[in-house]
Amino acid sequence: MDASPPSRAKAGTEPRKETMANRAASALRAEILSGALAPGAKVNLDRLRERQGLSLAPVREAVTRLASEGLVEAEDQRGYRVAPVSAEDLAEITLLRAEFDALALALSIDRGDLDWESGVLAALHRLTRSAPADRAAAQSAFHAALIAGAGAPRLIAQCTRLYDLSARYAALFGAPDDDPDTAQAIAAAAVARNADDARRLIADHARRTGAALAARLARAMDTD
Repeated sequence: MDASPPSRAKAGTEPRKETMANRAASALRAEILSGALAPGAKVNLDRLRERQGLSLAPVREAVTRLASEGLVEAEDQRGYRVAPVSAEDLAEITLLRAEFDALALALSIDRGDLDWESGVLAALHRLTRSAPADRAAAQSAFHAALIAGAGAPRLIAQCTRLYDLSARYAALFGAPDDDPDTAQAIAAAAVARNADDARRLIADHARRTGAALAARLARAMDTD
């Protein structure tokens, strides 16, 4: 016997709820990644609800999403706090970034088409020509362009999440100095379809960035 078709929610209700939760999650994520909400700070759901003009339900859903991303931690019967930072956490982020970015870029090289190549070169151009104030956004866009051709949505999502977690440390403790030659070299190896060099370059870049952030974190902890 054929199963009965699932009942449908009234038009506009579920998409509307999803949109509201997305909006709240995006706003809270931006505050955490930028350092506006410090590690360990309490996440005030009522304040977030008031700022976004939302009901409590989508705000709770948004915070639950960020908890799954490692940006928020639940406290037993006491709400939520922004996830703390630590040398161990940064070391794990760096290790996974090096491995996952290298894999995603290798897959992009194998599967990416001419549109992917064009996207990489366009993102590199924006990065090399961007003003200092726009550099972080340009770096993020370049990273996204490199892995966009992987054809592996789960892997891309993990790479993006790890990049954001690393960027949070940069926002909190100061971004490492730019090395434009590295971006040029990664892009050149990628569009030349040289997977071995591209994997090595992007993994080395992730490790150097992590090491620089670890040094800044250690200095900050010593000062405290």
